[in-house]
Amino acid sequence: MSRPVFYLASASAASIGASCVVDGSEGHHASVVRRVRTGEQVVLTDGRGAVVGAQVAAVERGRVTCTVLDVATEDRSPFHVTVVQAIPKGDRGELAVELVTEVGVDQVVPWQAERCVSRWRGDKIQRGRDKWQSAAREAAKQSRRAWWPTVAPIADTAAVAELVSGADLALLLQEGAGTAMTAVLARAELSDACHVVLVIGPEGGVSDTERQQLAAAGATEVRLGPTVLRTSTAGAVAAALVLAGSAPWGPILEVPSEGRTRD
Repeated sequence: MSRPVFYLASASAASIGASCVVDGSEGHHASVVRRVRTGEQVVLTDGRGAVVGAQVAAVERGRVTCTVLDVATEDRSPFHVTVVQAIPKGDRGELAVELVTEVGVDQVVPWQAERCVSRWRGDKIQRGRDKWQSAAREAAKQSRRAWWPTVAPIADTAAVAELVSGADLALLLQEGAGTAMTAVLARAELSDACHVVLVIGPEGGVSDTERQQLAAAGATEVRLGPTVLRTSTAGAVAAALVLAGSAPWGPILEVPSEGRTRD
């Protein structure tokens, strides 16, 4: 059985034999929700490459003390994938973030597209971003990632176009597009160090004005296949095609054998 993964901000400073404490909301999750027990082995990470194998030494409500067994640092892949996700209604935004995180994307950008039913205004802007970041964090732990994706501030179409213009490859998923995404990827010859941007529109589709702006910035319109996917699932499928076909799939978070230290 895989060892559970928990967040530890100070993971990069851990050393073999030392004690470390998981507390706060993460300590509550570990002790009350996950119910870890004394003697159980866990994995701790700061979400920025540090990976710590540890054994639970003591459990209190909201606080877990661990003894460090192994430490390692995972390098970040230079192959980066950003998903620009038009804001869906309800909790489909969190679902979209969960799925692309599990696949291995590096950044998610909430996009307030013209035809989005859900609108982030006022206090909802920060609340929405916090929900998406929380979804990314939990999915990263579940999928055992050492590097966790970030959720960028909400973007309008002009900001998305600027992001597209700086990418090595930018694809706009569009129903009815004449070019298949797999065909574009086959001839793209992406290097191991590049930035791919995938733009996912809302359920109502991308407006003609938005399509023109993104095309002018360098985005290529593509279709995924013969079926039409929901906006909440299209990003994960597209990201999987990019990562599986154009670069080594992101490494699974693993802890080195006992006694090994980081290089």
